Parts: sequence; structure tokens; C-alpha cells
Amino acid sequence: MRAETSTLRPNPFSNGGSGETLVEVENLKMHFPITEGVFIQRISGLVKAVDGVSFQIKKGETLGLVGESGCGKTTTGRCILQLEKATAGSIRFDGVDLTALDERSLREMRRNIQVIFQDPYSSLNPRMKVGEIIGEPMYVHGVEPDKKARRARVRDLLTTCGLRPEMDDRYPHEMSGGQRQRVGIARALALNPRFIICDEPVSALDVSIQAQVINLLEDLRDKFDLTYLFIAHDLSVVRHLCHRVAVMYLGKIVELADCDELYDNPQHPYTKALLSAVPVPDPEVERKRPRIIVSGEVPSPINPPSGCVFHPRCPIAVETCRRDIPELREVSPGHWAACPLV
Repeated sequence: MRAETSTLRPNPFSNGGSGETLVEVENLKMHFPITEGVFIQRISGLVKAVDGVSFQIKKGETLGLVGESGCGKTTTGRCILQLEKATAGSIRFDGVDLTALDERSLREMRRNIQVIFQDPYSSLNPRMKVGEIIGEPMYVHGVEPDKKARRARVRDLLTTCGLRPEMDDRYPHEMSGGQRQRVGIARALALNPRFIICDEPVSALDVSIQAQVINLLEDLRDKFDLTYLFIAHDLSVVRHLCHRVAVMYLGKIVELADCDELYDNPQHPYTKALLSAVPVPDPEVERKRPRIIVSGEVPSPINPPSGCVFHPRCPIAVETCRRDIPELREVSPGHWAACPLV
């Protein structure tokens, strides 16, 4: 994989830096109701999947969103796509609030926002050929109404994504996992989008194939001037593609910084614990590394802890952590952390 060096130092709440903001998420909340009863249903509680998330993504930038399973990464992406209607907060794409759009306006806006799903096995219709899968978005949105032009465009996209053009006549089950994911990427490119949400696009692939797909995404970003939100739980993968990284825990962002800054100088105790768990190939270095062990289990999003959501497992927590909700504050230029002790 090719490492990437970033000089971007943006503010998660304001533009404060070079480059134009494309996506702005402010105080996003997604609470799913828990209902009881058969004939008469009542709400007995809420699952706070996303609870006050704010960040910005600039044009041409890749923001990594990392955290363990269940922290709200995918739900955040689904809210941006408007596949879930957010409980509260605003989501602006190029200055337009997506949460305020009607169905017709949202349909037009969706041409600019596409997604690459996690599982290349279930995200492709097994009854459709590859050419039909990639060409369908163009037909639905009227991008290429002519059938011959549409097929030429499909074959060109397959070549761009590293597949042979004649694969447009295959079914998904006739392809490997890596090839299927390339088809998913080609489908995402079909409408010439400006912003793509990559929802753990390599987690279901072999390690050797992961490197190829990451390099492909990097090349496509540079070639088509794309902007990515890259959702992942593998920190080693994120480092090679992302300019900035936001770390989520239990529905909240606990740290956000430039990629190299976050890996070289983590501030939040949770980020330090995550990075200490990433294996290092050199056994000598691995033996000498300090290992941070986080005790306990992740609390339930149905009943999250008071104060800092990480305090029940935090090795440096004090009494104020149990009482006060920490704000995401700038601890150094471009480096934000939600911990009063750093």
C-alpha cells in the first residue's frame, strides 16, 4: 500500500484552513426508538447510535471514520446518504441542507453522492449481469439514455476499475470477491459523483486484495477529483488513504486530527488504546511497545454512561469525567480531542 502524507489542518466546525468545504455535518443525532407491545405500541427507550457528531470534509479530501463495531460509523454514513432520517442536526452538501430537501430534489442531489458497500457478495443483485448492474444508475437518472452509449460507458468503467470490459456479460457469482468489489466501485462512479462514502469497502477481502483496492481508490480520487468518507475499523488501512481521521466511540467523535498527527501523537486514551492494539511487523519493536489494555465492555447505546462515554473504561478517568460531557476542543493546531485531561 502507498502511504500518504497530509498537510491539511481543518477545523471540524468551521472552514478555518485552505480548501473549500464540500460536506458539513453539525450536531448529528440518530436515535432509534425501542417499541413494546403488539396491538398498541409504545416507545420504551432509545438506541443512541449517533449522538452529537460534527465534522467537515473538504473537496478532494479523504476523511477516515474509525472505531470499533457498533460505535455509529455506518449509521453516520447512512444519515449523510439520507437512507436514515436523522433525529437532529444538519447535513450540508456544497451548502445545501440535505435534511430539508423534498424527495425530487434529493433524487437529483443523489447523483453527486454515491456509496461503496462493505459486502461485495450481498450488495450486487445476483440476477443481473455486471453490465446491467453498472448501467442501471445511468438509465434511472437519464445520464446515458442510449443503450449503445451506456454499454460503452459501462465497459470503460470496468477498464478504469481494473477489470476486462468483456466482464460486463458475467453474473456476480462468476467473479471473485475482489472483482465484485471493483464492480461496486464502477457502479459508484457511473453517475460521475463528487462525493463517495466508502463503508468498510475492504474489510471482507483478503489482505493482498485489500492493498489493490486501496490503491485503486487512491488513483480514482486523484483522477476524478473525488472526495471520500472512508469508514473502517482497520487503522493500518486508514493510514494509507486518509488525510484526516476521526475516531468514534459510542456515538461520539472523541478525537480528530491529520492522519500522521493522530498516529504519531494520539491524545485521547481511547485512541491510544486502539493504536496500541495495531500489530507491528517488526518483532523487536512489537516487544518494546507499551500495551494499553482497556478493561470492561462497551456500554449499551440504549443507556450510555453519564459524562464522558469512555469514562467507565478509561485508565485516567477522574470524578469530573463521570459528571461532565467533554467538548471536542483543539489541543494543538488542527488536532481535536474530547478529553479534559489532555
